Amino acid sequence: MKTDKKTISRKARQRRVRAKISGTAVRPRLAIFRSNLALSAQVIDDVAGSTLVSVSTAKMKGKNLGEKVVASGTELAKLIAAKKISEVVFDRGGYAYIGNVKAFAEAVREGGIKF
Repeated sequence: MKTDKKTISRKARQRRVRAKISGTAVRPRLAIFRSNLALSAQVIDDVAGSTLVSVSTAKMKGKNLGEKVVASGTELAKLIAAKKISEVVFDRGGYAYIGNVKAFAEAVREGGIKF
């Protein structure tokens, strides 16, 4: 199986970032995964090794992926606030901070979560 150079480069960026950041119970890690059809995010406590909250655009309603990304970012911010967490570490997963990744991050910030 041939692996795309783009995928290999993203995985290298992902490993480099994850070596430097870690989520705790006080400040968990907000990790995202982007595919061609959806964007999913998890809030992870790396010390305990557990996922606190997760959300995906596959379950959101909207006309296009952009609207679903903003809706899921707002929903995630509400779920995080319900867990009484006000600050997270953002892990963009090796993706560039543009487009849907940026829209998602801004929607979470507008929901009152700091990172």
